[in-house]
Amino acid sequence: MSEGVKQSLLGMTLSELKQVAHDMGMPAFAAKQMAEWLYRKHVSSIDDMTNISAKNRALMNERYQVGCSAPVDCQRSVDGTVKYLYRTKEGGYIETVYIPDGDRATLCVSSQVGCRMNCRFCMTGKQGFAGHLTVTDILNQIYSLPEKDTLTNVVFMGQGEPFDNLDNVLRATELLTADYGYAWSPKRITVSTVGLRKGLKRFLDESECHLAISLHNPFHEQRARLMPAENSYPLQEMLDLLRQYDFTHQRRLSFEYIMFEGVNDTMAHAKELLRLLNGLECRMNLIRFHTIPDVELKGTTDAGILKFRDYLTGHGLFSTIRASRGQDIYAACGLLSTAKQQGQNI
Repeated sequence: MSEGVKQSLLGMTLSELKQVAHDMGMPAFAAKQMAEWLYRKHVSSIDDMTNISAKNRALMNERYQVGCSAPVDCQRSVDGTVKYLYRTKEGGYIETVYIPDGDRATLCVSSQVGCRMNCRFCMTGKQGFAGHLTVTDILNQIYSLPEKDTLTNVVFMGQGEPFDNLDNVLRATELLTADYGYAWSPKRITVSTVGLRKGLKRFLDESECHLAISLHNPFHEQRARLMPAENSYPLQEMLDLLRQYDFTHQRRLSFEYIMFEGVNDTMAHAKELLRLLNGLECRMNLIRFHTIPDVELKGTTDAGILKFRDYLTGHGLFSTIRASRGQDIYAACGLLSTAKQQGQNI
């Protein structure tokens, strides 16, 4: 640790907090006290950890900080959706979207600054890759959220490819589900991926959280034009791996399918989806496309999406249409952070 730079407690596991206690000459039980202040009470300062002695808090303050930071900006939609902008420890900007819906409230979190997957339809990909989020940065999106007490679900579907930063994503989900942490059920967390070979198997083996695969086209060459990752890890190989795991119990497998007019919304695409996914316990989420600058893709009409959904569901592939939220704000992933990084008034 560089001189003068304080290490963040937010993002530390119980074993790491025990090491902090040991290094500070504090009793071992202080680690559980710190974990409770962090992950249950969400304190913003070490001084707020009042059952730790003033002497020990002073010692901790010399080397450590909580590490939380409030959003630097936000956009509020008339439908209740709020897009928050956070600044990372390294100075980048990331987006987090709060989506209330009746008795549910979902938070869409980011895992990287920018992204190197360069999907054709994604604004974040246009930014290029600027760095991985630390565990602190990932958890801070929840920790410092004004509406954090209302959350029912978290989805890793924001900026970045979660499996390209898998160590930190798995650490974050561990802290969200650990009994000393947030103590959430893994069923409250979904991690999305375009499909990275090493990351997918590791996630399936090490996590019980739900999995969402960004599919968007069932044909290899067409998918590769939309998503360059298809060239490194073809969809068919991904499906072969997925068939080795059981999705009939707690863990849910879903596929994300943004619908583009004339690109992936024909009956030929629907039939190929049915063929590829036949026998796999899963669901399909159909998504309206949010137009982004300098991309010629257009979204499928509502009537076209309904027809596509009804065909899939009628042939045994349960499909839903994701409600579009935040249409009157910077709705598409990456627009708000791009505007901020370019110095635009938002």
